[in-house]
Amino acid sequence: MQDIRNIAVIAHVDHGKTTLVDGLLTQSGTFSDREQISERVMDSNDLERERGITILSKNTAINYKGTKINIIDTPGHADFGGEVERVLKMVDGVLLLVDAQEGVMPQTKFVVKKALNFGLKPIVVVNKIDKPAAEPDRVVDEVFDLFVAMGANDSQLDFPVIYAAARDGYAIAELEDERKNLEPLFQAIITHVPAPSGSVDNPLQMQVFTLDYDNYVGKIGIARVFNGRVKKGESVLLAKSDGEKESGRITKLIGFLGLARTEIESAEAGDIVAIAGFNAVDVGDSIVDPANPMPLDPMHLEEPTMSVHFAVNDSPLAGLEGKHVTANKIKDRLLKEMQTNIAMRCEEMGEGKFKVSGRGELQITILAENLRREGFEFSISRPEVIVKVEDGVKKEPFEHLVIDTPQDFSGAIIEKLGRRKAEMKAMNPMNDGYTRLEFEIPARGLIGYRSEFLTDTKGEGVMNHSFLEFREFSGSVESRKNGALISMENGEATGFSLFNIQERGALFVGPQTKVYVGMVIGEHSRDNDLDVNPIKSKHLTNMRASGSDDAIKLVPPRELTLERALEWIEDDEILEITPQNIRIRKKILEPNLRKRAKAK
Repeated sequence: MQDIRNIAVIAHVDHGKTTLVDGLLTQSGTFSDREQISERVMDSNDLERERGITILSKNTAINYKGTKINIIDTPGHADFGGEVERVLKMVDGVLLLVDAQEGVMPQTKFVVKKALNFGLKPIVVVNKIDKPAAEPDRVVDEVFDLFVAMGANDSQLDFPVIYAAARDGYAIAELEDERKNLEPLFQAIITHVPAPSGSVDNPLQMQVFTLDYDNYVGKIGIARVFNGRVKKGESVLLAKSDGEKESGRITKLIGFLGLARTEIESAEAGDIVAIAGFNAVDVGDSIVDPANPMPLDPMHLEEPTMSVHFAVNDSPLAGLEGKHVTANKIKDRLLKEMQTNIAMRCEEMGEGKFKVSGRGELQITILAENLRREGFEFSISRPEVIVKVEDGVKKEPFEHLVIDTPQDFSGAIIEKLGRRKAEMKAMNPMNDGYTRLEFEIPARGLIGYRSEFLTDTKGEGVMNHSFLEFREFSGSVESRKNGALISMENGEATGFSLFNIQERGALFVGPQTKVYVGMVIGEHSRDNDLDVNPIKSKHLTNMRASGSDDAIKLVPPRELTLERALEWIEDDEILEITPQNIRIRKKILEPNLRKRAKAK
């Protein structure tokens, strides 16, 4: 029997989970000296590297003095909360990382609540103790108070604490200890995390907690063996979560060590492995012994709270920049995404239109950004929240919102959020002149608020939210105040013309940008939409040549990222997304038809 420990690393966004896993990998001696290791080695996909966030939970394993430690690195954003919840069922202990300066944050609460409910006993790692404003003692007290508030039992409250600076590669058990390496953390994992409880002699029980896809072998399920032993080529039974059973063979068995995946012949109770051979495998399914099938409890998955419509791009510039532009291509790609991303749903809404639902704007924009990089061209509508009807009562999702802001701006924030139906729950002063505000707000009220918030706090505020529950519908929520500047001509924008238009509001386009009738080229400074002509050029007159006029000074256009554009648009607008551009346009391009539709 191999000595095994299974742990997950949980924390709020940016508290250093992935960096810590890097350190554990490097110092355990799992890598040979020849292997090149990049920074944040677990964030393998391009988007994760650029944004510095973890989107998919990843697993790795290290050997430390004869003990195999399986580590799962989880995402911190609440949009990926479903990932975290599933992972916690697969492990026997968690490392809870808390930033020594920021302390307990909303996602910390979200993941801690789940971990305590599963009966896990956390090891608290106070990370980034090298920060100048770090207060490790205060943070440990905050964590203790949080555990009490979440109803932790006595053994959970007696948690071990390790202080660390993952970036510098050291951990210490007491603040005055010598700072040399991560040895104290390895020791804490082996001492405080219980060994897996199953036995090799029992009938086989495995459960799949995340999916992968390989073009050669098809769907791969990453699963934990709870009982028994599994062998390559063995005949087993797949028990679906809806009670159906299907027999089949394990064609490939893959083990993890460091970053490598290697084919193995067998695995035992307690280990985490990947299996291939079942196309119908889904998250939460059990793989059991056909002679003695005992499926494990299926997993509860969080429901989506927000949806958008993906559709074929039908603008005048359609098909000029993308490789994949047809409805069939978009459909195949969305269905492929649904095979591995179980927190999302996709349904066909008729000719070339698909409704994609997910846990939040971040999750949906990341899918859109991935499609765009793969050469797809499509359009997206404004996000809508998913409303449920229970016993004849309309219910909508509510979020728990936490804001850290310089105190001078808190008045403006409270006033604006009040109009968006937010209810203030707490207001606490923090150090350095910051204030922490806590609200409960309908998810609809948050759509489009982030960009306003950054303007109101001059970019210094931090805003985090996580899903609370479905509550009674709260009436209408105020939306964007400003109208749009809409092009009334097809062609290329000219500097001369934009110079005159910029007095009317903020521009989204610069000179030489292709525009078309019905495309939104800026934000009007008033609340109505305004049709403008961005392609006029200055004509020659007998007074002077067209080029020798006063120098034209253009304000640089506001840069549109996918998130900002998606938050900005209203119900009568859609985003046109191509590999090269993001454009905002009206659903009805023709100005007269648009006015008629509005009058109705």
